[in-house]
Amino acid sequence: MLFSSNVFLFAFLPVVLLLYFVCPRRLRNPVLLLWSLVFYGWGEPVYLFLMIATILLNYGFGLWIHKKQTAGEKGKLPLVLGVVANLVILGFFKYAGFFVQQLQAVVPFLSGVKAPEISLPIGISFYVFQSMSYVIDVYRNDAPVQKNPLTFGTYVTLFPQLIAGPIVRYKDVAEQMEVRRENVHDFASGVQLFVLGLGKKVLLANPMGNLWNLLQAEGGTLTAWVGILAYSLQIYFDFSGYSDMARGLGRMFGFEFLENFNYPYISASITEFWRRWHISLSTWFREYVYIPLGGNRKGLPRQILNLLIVWGLTGFWHGASWNFILWGLYYAVLLILEKLFLLKLLKKAPGILGHIYTIFAVLLGWVLFYFENLSSLFGFFGRLFTASPASVHGLNLVLAFTPMILISMFAATPAAKVLLSNSREKAVVRYGAVAVVMVMLLLCVAALASQSYNPFIYFRF
Repeated sequence: MLFSSNVFLFAFLPVVLLLYFVCPRRLRNPVLLLWSLVFYGWGEPVYLFLMIATILLNYGFGLWIHKKQTAGEKGKLPLVLGVVANLVILGFFKYAGFFVQQLQAVVPFLSGVKAPEISLPIGISFYVFQSMSYVIDVYRNDAPVQKNPLTFGTYVTLFPQLIAGPIVRYKDVAEQMEVRRENVHDFASGVQLFVLGLGKKVLLANPMGNLWNLLQAEGGTLTAWVGILAYSLQIYFDFSGYSDMARGLGRMFGFEFLENFNYPYISASITEFWRRWHISLSTWFREYVYIPLGGNRKGLPRQILNLLIVWGLTGFWHGASWNFILWGLYYAVLLILEKLFLLKLLKKAPGILGHIYTIFAVLLGWVLFYFENLSSLFGFFGRLFTASPASVHGLNLVLAFTPMILISMFAATPAAKVLLSNSREKAVVRYGAVAVVMVMLLLCVAALASQSYNPFIYFRF
């Protein structure tokens, strides 16, 4: 079920909100758990069993670690088994087919073995990482053990962030799972944030995605660059819009999730970009992979190796394909170069050069990210760097979408937010914001009624 669908907006969400607020407070977590399972099972009911098994497995490992630690032991065995179990689940459903294909390429007698066709459960990368972080944090004493299986199940399945994040670590919401106080102010703020995210998705991401699809069929260097710019705007508004909707929904139910995007396209370096883009994923890999590997504490050669490992895994997390691994290693190389000398040069250079370098590098990165077929990938790079004329139809598409591109580029900056925050007429801004939200919601509903293109890119991960 998509947030940006009429079924969700006018049926599922109103029913859940009504039942949630009319039931006694002690039953609110079970209500959320039940309806989160309905939300997840709407399109793939068979994978509800996998979801429930994952919940019970990690709930049990958390109790086992707590029991060991209460007895004076470290609890390392259940930690290792818990991490391995989660990785096996993720690896089987996401990477089994990929590994069989790679083995077939190097072992001749396996060439006749049919690679398993396993459909990817929606959101598995997100909820497995959340569950694994819980087990690790209980072991580290960074989070309290949860002894109520319904409460733990609510944490894992919480429908606002279940499908595509942000990755919410248990230690960040442990207190909220037990005690939270919903209020009118937070609810209204949540509605406003949700509609803002919906607007990003429906009014900006979808048109940019449509333009990208149209321009891929055109030849020419100009249309290739405009196309990858459109894709960069699509993926930003698609994913940051979903994150805003998730945070807004969470706030309606009394939860406060951490921010996942902070205007990444205004960055002046790749280091800064990854502090602003998909913050929950970057934080997860830093906390649970980079730092345990030694981080930057064991000398420069080890730090470089750690960065290569972390970013190789970050790329592979996104999908079982070589282009994602190349994408991750591409950013590893850029970050290593920045740590070695490039950041120092950028600080001495005019600020605009840092922004140009970052946008250029990110655009090339999105080419690596998008094309899973390597021949298509290299073919598109050829279009970018081989001067060739665009077709008349391609130029007409670029001209027709130019206003929307400019609006999207402006919306990807904090300019509007800064202007509003500096306004002296706070009451005007407040009431104006309410009017904008209402108009945006009406525009989104109208657009949803007419648009046939309405995917969420990160559902596939």
